[in-house]
Amino acid sequence: MFKKKKDIEPKDSKSPPRGDLGGFSTEEILRKVKELEIKSKKITTHLFTGEYHSAFKGKGMSFREVREYYAGDDVRFIDWNVSARFSQPFTKVFEEERELTVYLLVDISASNLFGTVAGSKKNMLTEIAAVLAFSAVSNNDKVGVIFFSDKIEKFIPPKKGKQHALHIVRQLLTAEPIGKSTNVEEAIKFFNKTAHQKSIAFLLSDFIDVGYENDLKVISGRHDVIGIRIYDKMDMELPDAGLLQIEDFETGQTQWVDTSDKVLRHNYQQYFLKQSELSKNYFHKAGADLLHIRTDNDYVKILQQFFLKRK
Repeated sequence: MFKKKKDIEPKDSKSPPRGDLGGFSTEEILRKVKELEIKSKKITTHLFTGEYHSAFKGKGMSFREVREYYAGDDVRFIDWNVSARFSQPFTKVFEEERELTVYLLVDISASNLFGTVAGSKKNMLTEIAAVLAFSAVSNNDKVGVIFFSDKIEKFIPPKKGKQHALHIVRQLLTAEPIGKSTNVEEAIKFFNKTAHQKSIAFLLSDFIDVGYENDLKVISGRHDVIGIRIYDKMDMELPDAGLLQIEDFETGQTQWVDTSDKVLRHNYQQYFLKQSELSKNYFHKAGADLLHIRTDNDYVKILQQFFLKRK
């Protein structure tokens, strides 16, 4: 019988390049970094202008200056001491403390190497993470990254600036995990220990995991958490293609399945829908947002709509 599905790749099909850069030269990696920088900056400048800034609030309001009171100003902010000294009303002016800290929790487990339509899930995760990193630094926010599989693979502490964003992109492109499977709970616990002040956490994964519900509730109570679930069309449904040998990227196990079997295809789809509903419920109960993005979706439009919705 067909085993519990994680991620599969037909052995006899021609899938697109997986996007892992283990054998790439330094020149090729630098070229890809530049391509991602240009693409991310274009998206950030022309599509996310204002949206990102408005979607996430700063730490609060801080006093900036005192100026003369004008009709229509809020009387609650009149500075009575200054007003008495100059014999005319003066009001306090406040401004939003904009500096934010953004964390990207990026799943680099083996299941994200899979992809059949517009590239691998890893490619999509990398692009989205790069866009979010450049959006953060362009708003003068700090951004850090936690790479995880079934363990914490790498941690890049939050910093500001273009060079830091480029460093993040290089790491996104070249990350090669030691662990193979996915442990979302481990990533959440590490973030909870690391983030000492309220932060924005983007959790990017295909969420092929269970048991992280309680930890998600904990961090959602302290931080602004947004999950981004990436999946492939073939994660959702098997094609009617006869006998195929499939491989679970996370365990390395292979198995022959008859995809002409309607019951098998139905069970496969039901497992995907069950997994989708599970992650949806986890985030809903935690009071956190969750976006579902397929590898052939326009992720820019989905992110932009999400930012606008949060204004």
